[in-house]
Amino acid sequence: FSRQSPKSKRPVTRAPLRRPGAVGADHSSAAARVSTLATNGSGRPGFRFTKASHHALVDQSENELLYNYEQTVKSAFDGVVPVLREISALQHEPDFVSRAQQMADQKFGFQLPQAVLEDAWVDQLDMKRLFAWCIFQTYKRYSDDFFANDPLDNHQSEGFESFLQDCGFHTIDITPCSDGRLAHFIRYVLRLPHHSVRRKSYAGAMFDVENNVQKWVETEMLRFRESKPNPADEPTRYLKVVAYHYSSVDPDHEGCAAHGSDTALAAKSGLERLTEFKHAIENTFCCGASIDLLLIGLDTDTDGIRIHVPDQNGDISLDRSMDVLDLYDRTRDMNALDARATIDAAILDCNATVQPGMKKLCAFLAENNFSQIAYVRSAYGDHYPDSGHQERFIGAGIGFEEKQLRNLMYFAYLNTVEESVADLDVGISIFKRLNVSHGLPIPVVVRFDYHSQVPGARDRAVQRCARVTSAMLSRYAEYAEKGLLYVLQLVRDCSSNGMVEVIDCSADTPQLSGAH
Repeated sequence: FSRQSPKSKRPVTRAPLRRPGAVGADHSSAAARVSTLATNGSGRPGFRFTKASHHALVDQSENELLYNYEQTVKSAFDGVVPVLREISALQHEPDFVSRAQQMADQKFGFQLPQAVLEDAWVDQLDMKRLFAWCIFQTYKRYSDDFFANDPLDNHQSEGFESFLQDCGFHTIDITPCSDGRLAHFIRYVLRLPHHSVRRKSYAGAMFDVENNVQKWVETEMLRFRESKPNPADEPTRYLKVVAYHYSSVDPDHEGCAAHGSDTALAAKSGLERLTEFKHAIENTFCCGASIDLLLIGLDTDTDGIRIHVPDQNGDISLDRSMDVLDLYDRTRDMNALDARATIDAAILDCNATVQPGMKKLCAFLAENNFSQIAYVRSAYGDHYPDSGHQERFIGAGIGFEEKQLRNLMYFAYLNTVEESVADLDVGISIFKRLNVSHGLPIPVVVRFDYHSQVPGARDRAVQRCARVTSAMLSRYAEYAEKGLLYVLQLVRDCSSNGMVEVIDCSADTPQLSGAH
């Protein structure tokens, strides 16, 4: 892996927000930037629109864009094992090293560690190390592509921020479960511009209340001192959202692992954490320090959502929710005007006293989710074929803005291993089944993003990487000692929109330190 300095921020133009399916929506420029990530030919057939996915409110052009991006990225990861199998079969050939490098360059777009290949004659090819190295290299290419080309940007950030303020909110802060099946919750499921939404994932969506209070304080201070995103005297509120999840295909086994696949418990726990956060703000900052709450459930098999519509006081009932998948089917043969009227009626039926701004936002989210429901049906049928976990690697630390794809990465938000050991243990348990049971190692990307304008921030991020890696290798020593756990350490200057910078990689051999 090469060690490089973060790149400077590039200017990005914005365009007004268009509702999904709106006349004049243009994705041609975005389609041209889908991705420059090299593929290995293992992608699935192209996107096809079926009768089941036809709907007046569905944005078919964006569905095609998002599908192409998803398949480009996932095929790069999923092609690692087939190519390594081919390379493994050549390891006793006299020209093995040159043939392996030629194959890797052709299939992956990068070469393999030379020393690992040259040492294969001594015993046998270290496939565990090669597998981890290829996953890490593929991740870095995917991440670099994301920050260099912004392939999921739909130029709607400014329009969305204006829309959000029209609804009465200045910030939307979403906590999904760290389960990889919710990693696409922002950009795909809700179709929100990822630049405009704060997202931090926790196992079971059990976010850190104190950390969120701190973020609320930072947000309000920016409003007071710099009028960002709007002046403090404007009557808008901070909106905190929790997304719990469940499985319609296998509800007893493929629900939220952190809550024992108990959907009722997952929803109840999410609401309790939201209420604790609201009380923490009100009790600490007293009058005027009010926030709004929203609870959303996600069926990880169909990507249909349930919205628990709050009443006029902001109170949420676990027993009352709007099923957007059912709404999609009910409105499939309607024109756009009638379909939107049906959505509005469903919101009022769920909670007749909902505030107008919240009603407007819930309608927006439901309509956006229609496109994702159509996406799944067009690409996969009634539901995803992988109802369970199929993540490719674990991410741990702070950052990972590019994590916008379903079942690509299990994420554990943490500052230290000790304070987030439950999240990490869930991830290791998942990969014990996915990888270790097949003799493959667990690839872990430890990353800490930092702001370069803060003196010493990069050095502290590097130190955090080292501490977390050391603690992780100690806690999971049984895997690391057997070559079943490898760690890639990264930092990133998020204030300059830079790319990730490699600090260390345990899959590197000593001879490869600093090599690409």
